[in-house]
Amino acid sequence: MSPMRAPVRVSRDDLPSRVTIWEVGARDGLQNESTVVGTATKIELVDRLGAAGLPIVEATSFVRPDRVPQLADAAEVMAGIARRDGVRHPVLVPNLRGLDAAVEAGVGEIAVFASATDTFAQRNLGRPMADQMAMFAPVVERARGLGLPVRGYVSMCFGDPWEGAVDPGQVVGVCTELLGAGCTSLSLGDTIGVATPGQVVALVERLVRTGVPIDAIGVHFHDTYGQALANTLAALTAGVTTVDSSAGGLGGCPFAESATGNLATEDLVWMLDGLGVETGVDLEALVATSIWMADQLGRPPVSRVVQAIGG
Repeated sequence: MSPMRAPVRVSRDDLPSRVTIWEVGARDGLQNESTVVGTATKIELVDRLGAAGLPIVEATSFVRPDRVPQLADAAEVMAGIARRDGVRHPVLVPNLRGLDAAVEAGVGEIAVFASATDTFAQRNLGRPMADQMAMFAPVVERARGLGLPVRGYVSMCFGDPWEGAVDPGQVVGVCTELLGAGCTSLSLGDTIGVATPGQVVALVERLVRTGVPIDAIGVHFHDTYGQALANTLAALTAGVTTVDSSAGGLGGCPFAESATGNLATEDLVWMLDGLGVETGVDLEALVATSIWMADQLGRPPVSRVVQAIGG
């Protein structure tokens, strides 16, 4: 019995006609790997993801090598990747030094990483949540002055392993601060994968009520509790059109031990294809890329669609 290689398409009127997938496998996925992946392999991964039709492939992060050794070759990766028409390659930067290195490497857009909880801010950024904007604001200001779009990631939007449930007001506060500082878009992170659909819709609607444009909101779900696809569908019904995912389901968070893998891009594409939502992604090419990457890492991909189609 051969596997189905495409879903039956049944469209819904309450969903967007097109969704932009923000692919994070090459950065967020690989940063959690204990074995350092070679630069040439990273470059090939980024190139293959772009060739598969993903419009945004986050390439790397310009962080301190001692903090995230896996991404110490950021400049080399940016120098080696193919600059394909229609494919954006944003990078994460933590501070002005990282921004300077990214600009020197020819980066066209950046992202910064904030927290919606105090404990995670202390662990991830080394400072309390109340002080994090002092770290990001100069980076955002300089980047915007250079004409670069800036995405603001917000971690722990739905739950925190140390603090438990997160007050939505804290999330809204951080999001409005990031936009006020000049960020052009946001990514709401369910860093430990505990969110449920009602919680997702409520937070998105609250942000919109406070004046955050719906087209500035992206979502970033982890599948720790098996809720990532359900939460994504809920976000789409609330008007969100940008979804983060990771090829093969790579990644977690090196600073939150209970976080397991990101939403797998193949699983997301299968669902969206079945709902008649356009992505521009070639699922077969994406599956082949994740199988290839799994071989490089020496373990099978966690994506259910890759397992079904790839055998």
